[in-house]
This record gives sequence, structure tokens and C-alpha cells, in this order.
Amino acid sequence: MSRKLFAVGMVFFVVMGCASMAPLEGKGEKEGISIPVIAQSFASKEIRPGDTWKVYLNVSDPDGEMKNIFALVEQPGVGPYPISIMRIKKENSKELSGYIYLNTSTSRTSLEFVTLTLTVHVQDGSGNFSQPVVFPVSFSTRFVQEVPPPGVFKEQDLGPIMVTLGIIDDEHRDRDRGGRRR
Repeated sequence: MSRKLFAVGMVFFVVMGCASMAPLEGKGEKEGISIPVIAQSFASKEIRPGDTWKVYLNVSDPDGEMKNIFALVEQPGVGPYPISIMRIKKENSKELSGYIYLNTSTSRTSLEFVTLTLTVHVQDGSGNFSQPVVFPVSFSTRFVQEVPPPGVFKEQDLGPIMVTLGIIDDEHRDRDRGGRRR
């Protein structure tokens, strides 16, 4: 129950943060306050189940205060997974280029013909969020993951999206914790 409340609370936090930034129109400022700007992004829209999905970002912050990357994965029929937060290294706090990644191997369920949506925000040290960037991805054994355009992004690992894909219901959650079925 507390995990559900945490997930709902974090989704509310992110949505409210997005709503307060609506008039920005990608300018990097909110009423005179500098915010991080995701200038370029790329992710393959199709991958094979079990592949590691790389999501490339070029982000800058005029004040050099970038602190965290927030990633929210949503799956139809399952809902949102807990938000994953990746800390930005101090040397990347003004500008960063690289990728975050999602491990798509799962033992619980097949991802064949599943579609996920990833929403990414970057937060600065003052708590301001960038405009969101949304990435859909579909899974099939026929698909091959696209590579980003050459020379646009660095091959720098910015961190993993820490979610375990699959159907997560109360029975599975209880078993994962070593508990007994009800």
C-alpha cells in the first residue's frame, strides 16, 4: 500500500511541476528563473524484448545547477511504475550529453507486442524542472533498435532507469518480499 501511495505522490509531484511550467514554451526561463532545457533527445521507437533501451539526451542549464534526471515509465494495463531518479554528476551540472537506459529483460512476462511510454524531466538545484520529453517504445522480436544520429550525442552512461518491467500486482509484490499469499 505504501508503494502505491509513494508512486501516486511522485506522479502528482511531477505532473504539478509540469503544470507550473506550461507557459515556458522551451525557452529555458520561467518568470525570470532559469530552468534546465532538454535541447535534443533520441530513442528508438522499436526494440526487441530483452534489449537494453538507450534514451539519449543533450541538456543544458544556464545556471549550472542540474541535479537529477527523473524518469517515469508507464505501461497500458499496468499503469505507472515508480519514478526513477538519476543523480547528475557535478561535472555535468551545466551541460550534459549521454544516455539513460532501461533493462527490458524480465522473467515475469513477455514484452512481445507491449508498448511503454517514458517521460523524462531534468531538475535543477532550485527544484525547477525542464519541460518533459516523452518517448514511446514498442517491443517485438522483429524489431532492431535504431542508433542515434552520428555526432549528436556522447556515448556517456548517465544512469539506469530503475524499474522492473512486468505485471506487478499485490500477489507478486507479496511474494517478492518473501511474504505468503493471502
